[in-house]
Amino acid sequence: GESGTGKTAIAKYIHENSSRKDGPFITINCGSISTQLLDSELFGYTSGSFTGAKKEGKIGLVELAEGGTLFLDEIGEIPLALQGKFLQLIQEKTFTPVGGIKPKKVDIRIISATNQDLGTLVKNKTFREDLYYRLKVINIDIPPLRERKEDIEELTRFFLDKYNLRYNLYREISEESIEKLINYSWPGNIRELQHVVEQLVVTVPQKIIKSEYLPTY
Repeated sequence: GESGTGKTAIAKYIHENSSRKDGPFITINCGSISTQLLDSELFGYTSGSFTGAKKEGKIGLVELAEGGTLFLDEIGEIPLALQGKFLQLIQEKTFTPVGGIKPKKVDIRIISATNQDLGTLVKNKTFREDLYYRLKVINIDIPPLRERKEDIEELTRFFLDKYNLRYNLYREISEESIEKLINYSWPGNIRELQHVVEQLVVTVPQKIIKSEYLPTY
């Protein structure tokens, strides 16, 4: 799904309604960590495995997810050189820490998310075909908010309640404002809607959020 459609929320929902709900839910954004650090952050490292490494080594996020769920956000950003290690993790539930020689076994569920077309990445030889099909056991396609207009009012009222509570305020929203929100295209999807509602709650000086208070766009 596009950025902001709620992929992380759905991953958490799957975890919280599964037999692993009492286990950890570990998230890593594969696009936010440098290639050099991604391997050691995910799989950990042994003592003295590289310059600057902790003397006692470090447990990686994969091992921290033991008994729970490992959520790999923006999986299309994983460097090609590391994708073979991910394939081993998914197929065998084993991994080898950086600098290690003995594989470790883990009991984890893997959920991945992307805003890219992985099929195109496979054709362009930037994503392994075997990893692509191994990940695609159950595929959930989340439509953008502009294609789910029936959700906009309910989401707006959900965020309104959330931020009224957070800021100890009491704001209501007019039907005309709701209509304008429904007719907007929301390129930033649910994340954009959430930020707009928070902005309105904290800036509108009156109890009712009228359409005149909405952002000009």
